[in-house]
Amino acid sequence: MGYSWNWGVLFDSTGIGNETYLSWMLSGLGWLFLIGGIAWLIALTLGTVLGIMRTLPNKPLQTIASAYVSLFRNVPLLVQLFIWYYVVPGFFPEGLRQWWYFGLAPNTSAMLSASVGLGLFTAARIAEQVRTGIQSLPQGQSHAAYALGFSTAQVYRQVLLPQAFRVILPPMSSELTNCFKNASVASLVGVAELISQTKTIAEYTQNNFEIYTYATLIYLVINLVLIMLMNFLERKYRVPGLMAEGK
Repeated sequence: MGYSWNWGVLFDSTGIGNETYLSWMLSGLGWLFLIGGIAWLIALTLGTVLGIMRTLPNKPLQTIASAYVSLFRNVPLLVQLFIWYYVVPGFFPEGLRQWWYFGLAPNTSAMLSASVGLGLFTAARIAEQVRTGIQSLPQGQSHAAYALGFSTAQVYRQVLLPQAFRVILPPMSSELTNCFKNASVASLVGVAELISQTKTIAEYTQNNFEIYTYATLIYLVINLVLIMLMNFLERKYRVPGLMAEGK
């Protein structure tokens, strides 16, 4: 039996009101952006703090940050998402647990679990980038800042971090795109994001080739846009002598 091609499948009716399969795909895309965006904010904030901790002359803080990085980098992301979705809510206080299970829509609680899990996983990778960026800077800069009377917080905020982030912009591009690509794993804990909706539409229509082609193109466009944004920031904030200069 021949395959029935239908490249306009996204505009077909789902049979539910006036909805088309395109609206399902756009809904999944919205959840993808929400998960990726929240996870990236968590990762960037926590990863920066952990990266700073790993470079401070304080052994306990270094140990805590190193333990975090070792743990979260070496446990598979899917396992971490399952823990945050199935295990952690069971340890919430009674009131919070009731609200989590019965006050939130299932898709919302799954989205929050996925965002936190992905954010904490990515934070470990960001921490290594920040640590590397700080340690790549000449030590004379921090010594000079201390000699001028700067506190440790001022040294990091005004001298080290502004330069370190410019240095690590290229590898951070990969972490940003990976964060949004890894958001697809959220479909395994019940979030109706892009991959989940793609599978559902493919099952309803049996136009697997067309549907997965569209999903692939969407991911390709998202990642290309993110890379272009990071490349723009890299060129704009390039530090002469610390990054390879482009034309």
